[in-house]
Amino acid sequence: MSKATLHASSRWLRLVFAAFAVIGAITPAHSAAIGACNNPSFESVLQGKKTSAKTAAADPRAKAYWLNRNLIQWPKVSADWRFRLYAATNETIVATAGVPVTGSDQAFDLKVFSGTVPPELSARFKFVADGVLLQLPLMTDARSRALHHGQLLLVKEDAGGRVVQFTRLQIPGALDDWYASAALEAQLGVTIQRASNTSTTRFKLWAPTARSVSLCLFRDGTAKASLRLAMRLDVASGVWASKVAGDRSGGYYTYLVEVNVAGVGRVQNRVTDPYSISLTSDSKRSYIADLNSAVLKPTSWDTTAIPTRVKSATDMVIYELHLRDFSINDATVSTAQRGKYGAFAEPNTNGMKQLRALSAAGLTDVHLLPVFDVATIPEAGCSAAPIPMYAAPDSDVQQTAVLASKARDCFNWGYDPFHFTAPEGSYATDAADGAVRIREFRQMVQSLHQAGLRVGMDVVYNHTSAAGQQATSVLDRIVPGYYHRLNADGVIETSTCCANTATEHLMMGKLMIDSVVTWAKHYKIDSFRFDLMAHQPRQTMLRLKLAVNAAVGRDIQLLGEGWNFGEVADGARFVQAAQLQLNATSIGTFSDRARDAVRGGGPMDSGPSLVSRQGYVNGLGYDRNAQAPVEARTDALLRAADMVRVGLAGSIRDYTMTTYRDQSLPLEMIDYNGQPAGYVREPSEVVNYIENHDNHTLFDNNAFKLPVTTSREDRARVQILAAAINMFSQGTAYFHAGVDTLRSKSMDRNSYDSGDWFNRLDWTYRDNYFGTGLPPRTDNENDWPMITPLLRNASIKPTQTEIKWTRDAFKDLLQIRSSTPLFRLPTAAEIKQRLTFYNVGSTQVPTLLVGYLNGTNRADSGFQALAYFINVDKVVQQISVAALAGRKWVLHPVHLKSDAADKRISATATFDTPTGKFTVPPRAAVVFVVNE
Repeated sequence: MSKATLHASSRWLRLVFAAFAVIGAITPAHSAAIGACNNPSFESVLQGKKTSAKTAAADPRAKAYWLNRNLIQWPKVSADWRFRLYAATNETIVATAGVPVTGSDQAFDLKVFSGTVPPELSARFKFVADGVLLQLPLMTDARSRALHHGQLLLVKEDAGGRVVQFTRLQIPGALDDWYASAALEAQLGVTIQRASNTSTTRFKLWAPTARSVSLCLFRDGTAKASLRLAMRLDVASGVWASKVAGDRSGGYYTYLVEVNVAGVGRVQNRVTDPYSISLTSDSKRSYIADLNSAVLKPTSWDTTAIPTRVKSATDMVIYELHLRDFSINDATVSTAQRGKYGAFAEPNTNGMKQLRALSAAGLTDVHLLPVFDVATIPEAGCSAAPIPMYAAPDSDVQQTAVLASKARDCFNWGYDPFHFTAPEGSYATDAADGAVRIREFRQMVQSLHQAGLRVGMDVVYNHTSAAGQQATSVLDRIVPGYYHRLNADGVIETSTCCANTATEHLMMGKLMIDSVVTWAKHYKIDSFRFDLMAHQPRQTMLRLKLAVNAAVGRDIQLLGEGWNFGEVADGARFVQAAQLQLNATSIGTFSDRARDAVRGGGPMDSGPSLVSRQGYVNGLGYDRNAQAPVEARTDALLRAADMVRVGLAGSIRDYTMTTYRDQSLPLEMIDYNGQPAGYVREPSEVVNYIENHDNHTLFDNNAFKLPVTTSREDRARVQILAAAINMFSQGTAYFHAGVDTLRSKSMDRNSYDSGDWFNRLDWTYRDNYFGTGLPPRTDNENDWPMITPLLRNASIKPTQTEIKWTRDAFKDLLQIRSSTPLFRLPTAAEIKQRLTFYNVGSTQVPTLLVGYLNGTNRADSGFQALAYFINVDKVVQQISVAALAGRKWVLHPVHLKSDAADKRISATATFDTPTGKFTVPPRAAVVFVVNE
């Protein structure tokens, strides 16, 4: 047992009798029913009703929208006949076409509304189809609010009162109107207030549709409940509250929420707190703590400095890393800390030595894949089946073992949120103690900060792992039908993979904002990457940015996936935080423009196109593989070269460039799959990348596309060419961990649940894990016929020599980027002023990129001028640039180091001053500088 747990347990015993001084009612019924706190089931149906399939109680569809407290819109329904709203305390209403409604407690006649809908409602519900608009009759506020506590059914009836049509209602609009003040609530969840000689532990839960809420208190994570307390409702906000005398830190709690669930009845749900700051094993109970407590802080937490090397988002060079991948395979990490937060606190391990080396070279940020509480990683007793180490490189034995144990192993990417604001317990040394995961998470952040690296979090507010009455559903079991985005039938949208949340609703938006503020303020997180960010409203993201910056007093960078798809696509419901909608926000989105051009094809490719669609660095038009099409003219290569230049220019909308068709165009006028290739106003709004956790790694992508006869050395050089393009691009640079070590996942295109075997990293640089078995059949089986011969081809797999060379060449690129701000200009104005491309237009050498950066009148530029050359071809390139002639161009100092990785550059890259001729070796990225 930890010191924190011992301290908390003794304090609990001292306070056990003080609990009866709770400020709030404790009714005999609640005291007698404490057993409900210990019920092993997460739900108890208090009163349900069996109904036939033809009745409303069995039909969960909700086609009508409650716009605000007074107005209801029923799409695709005409205004003839009459409309009534039926209400019942329990799920007893029965509606059958052709006969009157039965089982209701009360009914209200609704009038067709002929007035003007307020503009804010019209905007919010613009996606709702036309239909009849209905107005509720005048009634007291109390009676109107009470309607939401039971079953409701909207019915269209004929003159005889017989049912013509019926539907349930979607309630978020009404709840946001009635309970708007809740969004201003300073703190939901648990807080501990201290006065001179007294302390009070307060609990608050937003549950406006609940009939009652009780608080269950537990001494620890396994003991039976010691108290059950009735909570009091603030009618105006819908917040239930209770406060207990004393500091209850170290204890645990759950809520019992009595609420009506459509199609089920009156249910008592035992739930954890959506605002949990920590939990016990497998998230069974929420943890009571004050995050400001010294007990929860590692030594020197408050005084450890946060790195200040990032002045602008364009200074960021990010390394995307899965926490477990970092150390689970590292024998230099103590056994107890492998795959844990604590691995980062062991400074002499191979992994930390690598991160410190990257930091010294110019890496600024480590971005961690989800480390909040995840529903799909067992926190207690996770294990994995042994995998035969010596099976054939193309065997299916390895993936069979992985799939057999994936439900109980310790690995998952973690895009399955359970509690947004609590650290994941499987990464702690003791998931049962809520204090341990907090301290160890902070220790991880502290250790990375001490290594000079800022810490980013991958956050997933666009969906939850479960909804409805499922065991790992939290939000929907507290306020059914509110937190998720619903379709026209009232069914939860799942375009993001799972149950889509609706951050356009006030309290879901508040939960996201409050969560991010907590991570930044109490864990010193420096930046956030938002999964499928375009499913969030732009306005909510802007409110979040203001809130988090104000909370910590510094700029917290926000970036995310701006992909435009699903039920929110093209602004169907709101202005999205999508690629084309974030100009002038300083919120960055990942750019697929140069990514696809560099890699070839697209992320959804499968079958022969995985091989035939070559990219700029892996042979398009100049090193054709056996399945690539033969083109008489290299138009595809020329188009790709232009798209790569778009990325190099930061995708700035009004940056002007000469295209391969000899047109001088702003980048927004260049087509990218029907969209503008240049789509941002400022470079802080674009994130450049060529590989991340999704899809095939860069090495595996190139294994498909490069000719099979490509040497190991050239495979390493192609990897570095892609990294160089990314490193030299204006905007934020983003890299997947292992890009510097030729990381392979044995051709797995989606390793989210592929276990440690297919996700390993090797900090000894002996193996990149290519050819370690056929990837799991789930997402790869259709491509096995193409994958099998590649995995068994031993000449593709690199040796330690190529892996170490790539590692060192990547560090050289980091040093070059960090040596001058010319590669990371903070404004579009400077990019337009300082960046020029040569070797463009219809007569260009399409396999050679030439960029010029002017450092004049910038005191910190380090160089008066800089020119970079990226030769993706297999042959030496010579090019004369008249505009650069007559100056004393020399190789960048990094190329001239005695330990520079690519010795070919210093040996063969040259410049002839009179003619302006540059010579660039094959498959090389070379930088020349002027410092006259």
